[in-house]
Amino acid sequence: MADGPPSASPCQYGGRPPSAAGGGQVVPPAPPRPRAVAPPAPPCLCAPRGSGGRAAPRCAALRTWARRGAMVAALFCGALAALVLLGVRDVLFLYEENRCSMTYMYEYPEYLKIKLPKKIARRYPAYELYLYGEGNYAEENKNLLLTGIPVLFLPGNAGSYKQVRSLGSIALRKAEDVDFKYHFNFFSVNFNEELVALYGGSLQRQTKFVHECIKVILKLYRGREFAPTSVAIVGHSMGGLIARALLTLKNFKPELINLLITQATPHVAPVMPLDKYLTDFYTAVNNHWILKAQDLRNLTTLSVAGGFRDYQVRSGLAFLPRSSQHDSALSVVSSAVPRAWASTDHLSIVWCKELILATIRAFFDLIDENTRQITEDPKKRMSVLNHHFVRHPAKIFEENPEVFTELTGAFMWITVKASKWTYSVYNDSDGKYFTFPLASHRKSYSHVYCENSMLDTSSWIFGCMNNNSSMCLEATDLSWRAELLPTTKVVILKLQDYPSLSHIVIQVPPTVGNKYTLGCEFFKEGSRTVQLPVTHLFSFGLSSSKILLNSTGLLYNVQLQHFNQIYQAFKIYIESHCQSFEERKPSVYRLHIPWSHEDSVTVAKVPSSTEISAKLHIAQPKNDSRVPELNIYSSSDCQYEVVLKTSLLQVLGQIIRFHGGALPVYIVSNILLTYGGQLSTLISTGQCSDFSLELVRTAKPYKVEPLISIVVFLQGFNWFREIWESLSLPEVEAAVLSSQDAWFPLVSLILFLFGTGIAYWSGVFFSTSLRLFSSLWLTLMRPTVLQKDKLITPRRLCGVLSLAVLSWTTCGAVAVFIIYLQYLFKVIKLHVNVRAEQNMLTGDSDHSKETSQNSRIHTVKNQSLMDSISEATQSLPNSTTAEAVNSLKIHITILNLLTWIVLLNLPSLIYWLKNLRYNVRLDPDPCRSTAIIIICILEILMNSSALELKSSKLLKIAAKVPLPLSVAMLAFGRMHLYKVPHFVMFSLLLHVLCCIV
Repeated sequence: MADGPPSASPCQYGGRPPSAAGGGQVVPPAPPRPRAVAPPAPPCLCAPRGSGGRAAPRCAALRTWARRGAMVAALFCGALAALVLLGVRDVLFLYEENRCSMTYMYEYPEYLKIKLPKKIARRYPAYELYLYGEGNYAEENKNLLLTGIPVLFLPGNAGSYKQVRSLGSIALRKAEDVDFKYHFNFFSVNFNEELVALYGGSLQRQTKFVHECIKVILKLYRGREFAPTSVAIVGHSMGGLIARALLTLKNFKPELINLLITQATPHVAPVMPLDKYLTDFYTAVNNHWILKAQDLRNLTTLSVAGGFRDYQVRSGLAFLPRSSQHDSALSVVSSAVPRAWASTDHLSIVWCKELILATIRAFFDLIDENTRQITEDPKKRMSVLNHHFVRHPAKIFEENPEVFTELTGAFMWITVKASKWTYSVYNDSDGKYFTFPLASHRKSYSHVYCENSMLDTSSWIFGCMNNNSSMCLEATDLSWRAELLPTTKVVILKLQDYPSLSHIVIQVPPTVGNKYTLGCEFFKEGSRTVQLPVTHLFSFGLSSSKILLNSTGLLYNVQLQHFNQIYQAFKIYIESHCQSFEERKPSVYRLHIPWSHEDSVTVAKVPSSTEISAKLHIAQPKNDSRVPELNIYSSSDCQYEVVLKTSLLQVLGQIIRFHGGALPVYIVSNILLTYGGQLSTLISTGQCSDFSLELVRTAKPYKVEPLISIVVFLQGFNWFREIWESLSLPEVEAAVLSSQDAWFPLVSLILFLFGTGIAYWSGVFFSTSLRLFSSLWLTLMRPTVLQKDKLITPRRLCGVLSLAVLSWTTCGAVAVFIIYLQYLFKVIKLHVNVRAEQNMLTGDSDHSKETSQNSRIHTVKNQSLMDSISEATQSLPNSTTAEAVNSLKIHITILNLLTWIVLLNLPSLIYWLKNLRYNVRLDPDPCRSTAIIIICILEILMNSSALELKSSKLLKIAAKVPLPLSVAMLAFGRMHLYKVPHFVMFSLLLHVLCCIV
């Protein structure tokens, strides 16, 4: 037997010998006694500078290479983290300025609380129903003798019932304009500002409460003349989803609502799927709307998205499911809404004056004069919504406009035979009719384009069928074919569609103090349509596509070839040059996306240089071959140069916008691979590697991504899909996203690398924070002596039982957070003790080195003998400190994993704290059972050490499991973040078994 502990590698102790003596006396080293031959130490990879022995040059070289490798890894991960920050910056900060006007109340807003039946009030103590009012209107309605049209506003995630005031105030002003012939009563629900976008346990409860509110509202009108039988609903954010969920209730009558308008509501999927209740709720609602689409045709639904300013809910999520009936559902982006043309953020969409005005105008146009309520005709409802939200002809809505109209007035008739004509008028007291004969143009041209800068709602362009006279007494009103733009109204007519027309007539009414311009031109479609291929994604903005448009026309359509995917993003630069410096009307540039209502409009002075961002909210459907266009409504006698370049910054922004919610999955996957790598090095070398070095070594995308890609490819075959379904395995989420046109081949690789960069720097931040805490601890108090703790004690069993009871009776996330803090305290304490031991060893080693040098001068004559003594001295072990260092490295990695588990469970904790006054127990609790398992695991892990792992028979299995768990996490956790803790728990459970077995 050996007299001392077995020898170990100097790497374990910093390459320095342990303390030689306890006091200040110099004791010369004695000749080594005979001892058993110890197993060879692992090669020294971390011997400090100045350490003696023959291994010093080799260790110095290895140390240099390690330092260079760490520097390269830090630079690489730093570059990845920088790319993530650039993408986040593009999403959060680089968008168009807010062009919305604020809405103001003319009188002080008041919210009258509606008394609910006692049974409903007891069942839903946190919820309330209010009626909005102002001034005299509020006083008149205090007795609840209501005679208007009921509209119910549903706030969203953390939303307030007071957000109804913009709709209610403008509707009140509009009712005053019509002498209260029609008016609306706006109700609002108080959901206690619950975080329903992050916690789905209360969604069903909110839905049932809204159902009760609708019945209460309709009872208020009972016995009144023109009593309503349905309620219109406006839902902001998650409030729109609650409204759609009403139709999934068993006892809900669909005829109770006939109009639903949602504002920035994520209809397709939750923004952050943090619990099972949230995803199940979405699945139930969307499946019902898809399967029961025919039954929902009497319900007209409008979804308005906020555009790129809304970074909380991307507009692609706000589009209603495509398989729903298109004749009763409409989805638009606010940037495409006529008379608004502005992107809104998630909150401003409820007060944006331009958008609220469009909504209120639509409400009043929806009124049926016979019933004094919103019309029951679904076709009329869709016509009104299209009129105000899709294509506005600059005319007041008419359900059945007259086909023919009489051209009256003592106006001068002027015949124009030119193919291109412009006219400016100012203070002209005489009206005019300009007639354009079509017979001479039909053979040479295919279309006619006309524009008018007078933005009133009167008719201005007509079609005449009189072939023998230059005057026309009765004509077809073509003004309904026009379209309103910010500075002009335009109309494009295909001559082939109007074979019976002989003339086109432009009416110019008398003007007093007004100046406006008109213009018309005949053209061939091919001459005004040019194709501009977009640059490749990997051109990184170094190359460009360019086209020059001559000053011969008033309209150009630039087709953007191969622009159809969400990951594409471009900068379009339009520079206008004019031949003279006279004042001209501004140019209008519209980016038109034909497969969805997400156009964006830009107005620019002439001449000028304009920059336009081109990116998509929805990818092109597979059965759609239309091409996006840049419509240029130009100024005459000007030349336009269009340059298109790929924008790398906006490409990164699109990746973060569409897939940023999945980044936690990729980060945890990287950390889990690192954890498995540390266990592997513990098996092979007996030591645990540092987190950052092991992350760079083991977190490789080629270990994970190919297997997922192979499975997605094989799922395209029926035989494989049948086998997959027979095993009851869920569908790989990459395939689901691909079917939704929200996926492309390289995105998973990019997100994995992004996750690597974030995991690396989060690990650096974590280690730095622990060092700071331990330094503070060492400054304030004396560290304890390192000692081995028992895994299970009666005291710890009582602690586990207490936390389990706390989790079951209150909230699971509370217990998880408490056990996390205990674990953090243990790790900090271990870090303090390790640093104290290392500091002591460093001081003793320096003292020993000085002693060795003095004794060498006086007593030692044989240099070779001294070399052997030095090596033997460096190999003296301190196994307690070495194992503590290994344990600390593993605990830091586990703590990093636990941090993400706590963050993913944090929303339910916040929700519980916010509603604590109503209920001590969170019900339902998405992490109650998970919390109990985590408590049991962590109570054992926080007292475990690396020494127990080394001797375990299960360590090899535990080291190999993180890789398949990472693959499964990326395959099934992207759209279900709540599954991530389950994969981590399984790996930690094996760790616990290794400590026991």
